[in-house]
Amino acid sequence: MNLGRIVLAAVGAFVAYFVLGGLSFALFPSLKNEFLKYPAVYRSQETMKSFMAPGMAAMFVAMLALAVIYAMLYQGGSGVAEGARFGALIGVFAVCAFVVHNYVNLNIGLKLTLEQAVAYFVEWTVAGIVIGLIYRPVAPH
Repeated sequence: MNLGRIVLAAVGAFVAYFVLGGLSFALFPSLKNEFLKYPAVYRSQETMKSFMAPGMAAMFVAMLALAVIYAMLYQGGSGVAEGARFGALIGVFAVCAFVVHNYVNLNIGLKLTLEQAVAYFVEWTVAGIVIGLIYRPVAPH
């Protein structure tokens, strides 16, 4: 495994994930309104700010874990194709294990659930593509 590339891939995926997430709220302002419908479930924007640093640190650790998993599974080939396949699988996992799970356990609506499913699937797929584009195995001697 190429540890330098793993860290670089994690940084790239981290940036891409948050940029895409921010764009989602900018391009679809109604998404923010869906969260506001559930004040007993979700923190206010102001309150979230005090939790932002540990949340971002945790997301970076998650990206490191994904970059390591990608490196362990990498079989050669196009970084875009390998990364997209990997990211889509992570996206399916996130949607099924968290988004749908939250729909069952939290008192949130189907519209918010579907919007989150699309957003997270796309974000994880793009994060996978970025990891695939950046990661390169160590060249054999």
